[in-house]
Amino acid sequence: MKLFARAYVLLFAILIPLVNYAQCAMCRTQVVNNVSHGETSLAAGLNFGIIYLFVTPYIAIGIVAYFWFKKSKVNERKRPLTSYIGR
Repeated sequence: MKLFARAYVLLFAILIPLVNYAQCAMCRTQVVNNVSHGETSLAAGLNFGIIYLFVTPYIAIGIVAYFWFKKSKVNERKRPLTSYIGR
């Protein structure tokens, strides 16, 4: 059973880049066709989507880091002075 699961995961890992590459080619073809016919709204929407997907994880990580930093500063102020003597 473990051999089957490993083979399935390996096959899945190999095929994912092929599916992603095909999707990029399809999107590119659609944008090129629309731009050549004078319609640029699809290209602008696709560019906005790419920027949105690029920026969103950094914003989420930044928010988590901010609250983590803020919480650590509050906990540092609550720490008794005797904990600093041993350093």
